[in-house]
Amino acid sequence: MTFKIYTKTGDAGQTSLIGGVRVPKYHLRIESYGTVDELNSYIGVIKDSIQDEHVHQLLYEIQDRLFTIGSVLASDPEKSKMKVPDLHEADVLLLENEMDMMDASLPPLKNFVLPGGLLASSFCHVARCVCRRAERLAVELQSETEVPAIITTYLNRLSDYLFMLSRKLVHDAGTAEVTWRPRM
Repeated sequence: MTFKIYTKTGDAGQTSLIGGVRVPKYHLRIESYGTVDELNSYIGVIKDSIQDEHVHQLLYEIQDRLFTIGSVLASDPEKSKMKVPDLHEADVLLLENEMDMMDASLPPLKNFVLPGGLLASSFCHVARCVCRRAERLAVELQSETEVPAIITTYLNRLSDYLFMLSRKLVHDAGTAEVTWRPRM
């Protein structure tokens, strides 16, 4: 028997959560994990556009954690009996430690930074924006149903990490950050 990628079960605008519950494709839970999936794709673009092996490995770990988040968001906690992976406080601490190390090697931030200056850095900014959207959707979903608080904490920290990574990539490339100079 061969596996086909198409099932035709979503043709009428419904999809299944982990555990089999059917919901409309515009459901907030679908928007939430779909946005996490979009973020994961951008992390892959960043990973493929850099050479730093340490960062490359960390981005791989982040992608794994985003699959974990997607699994949790794709499960109806009231109806699904399936075990899904979970996040740990150590996942948040890893991002914080990485940011602290980057911050120690970067010049102090004195202006708002515009996306740009280096393609990989620009991808970090796109991913950061998608991450913020994922966080907002997860917070909204949290107001309706059970969503572990560590998910929103992790997404919040990840967006900060992506900002710091964008700065570090520009700095390491010897390129100047593009700062915002408001027109007065």
